[in-house]
Amino acid sequence: MREVLTLSVLEFPLPRPAAVPSIDAVDERILLSRVKAGDREAAEAMVTRTYAGVFAALCRMTGGDRDLAADLAQDTYRKAWEALPAFDGRAQLSTWLFRISYNTFLNHVRRPRRIVPLDDASARAVVDPGSSSEEKLTEKDEAVRLRRAVLDLPEDLRYVVTAFFWAEVPVREIARQAGVSTVAIRKRLKKAYSRLGEAVA
Repeated sequence: MREVLTLSVLEFPLPRPAAVPSIDAVDERILLSRVKAGDREAAEAMVTRTYAGVFAALCRMTGGDRDLAADLAQDTYRKAWEALPAFDGRAQLSTWLFRISYNTFLNHVRRPRRIVPLDDASARAVVDPGSSSEEKLTEKDEAVRLRRAVLDLPEDLRYVVTAFFWAEVPVREIARQAGVSTVAIRKRLKKAYSRLGEAVA
């Protein structure tokens, strides 16, 4: 089951982002100091180097909705600029951005949807098509069920799974950000595997 779940999460129906230059620790510190100093070119370079990863993770979180992922990515970078002065560089830039994108997505999911009341004429015009065969097949799709199961996990397990599989954040980096050992993170992953296996069985 573990092997199947791993493939299902990693191979969510979404193309992999194009390869982008990685940022080593020294380059990242220099880049961040330039961005904080107001260097526009450095800010553009930071977005160029990190956007594909942020967008891909958001696409997986939104179930492949690219338009929504793009909107949430834009919101992620807006929040990142606002929080940048407080970023101390202890976490990797990509991990920090993923955490912001993760919270941005959760805020979107938890946001109450606006309900527009229908008058009688509008209500009569709305036809309830029922569930089509295609919709039923979609509901049974393993990737959809797995995504829902991931989002239903407790917060500590959900973050570890999304960070590790959907954003490809290394276990060591997740542990550093969470302030726990890598062993603790691996235990959380194992516990998450077990719960996901039960949810999609």
